[in-house]
Amino acid sequence: MEKVKVLFVCVHNSARSQMAEAYLKQLGNDQFEVESGGLEPGDLNQFVVEVMKEVGIDISNNQTKSVFDFYTQGRKFDFVISVCDAAAAERCPIFPSQTNRLNWSFEDPSSFSGTTDEKLAKTRLIRDRIKAKIENLIKIIN
Repeated sequence: MEKVKVLFVCVHNSARSQMAEAYLKQLGNDQFEVESGGLEPGDLNQFVVEVMKEVGIDISNNQTKSVFDFYTQGRKFDFVISVCDAAAAERCPIFPSQTNRLNWSFEDPSSFSGTTDEKLAKTRLIRDRIKAKIENLIKIIN
């Protein structure tokens, strides 16, 4: 059976899309080919690295990537899922032969304020919401 190709997109590819990619790779039982990219790639969010490590997923060596590189390479995806807010999602390119475009709106962990513990707590909430969406996506596709 051919793998389902999924691309997760957010603004910087530093937090939400990285978490979504990592969870689908972990939970998808090799059924998926998964990538993530950003509209303006930035630096990996260290709070995200920490909260993912808490659930046994190490993304500390991940690199941020540009969604436009995938586009110019002519890459084809079955699902392009933006995990940023709706306004940023509108800036995502339309991929050739793309069949499903979804928007899962999550707050950006880089925008969180407060103490380190407060930022980590808010980032854990986003992590857990992303995991729930990934689990639901797997159920729908199966």
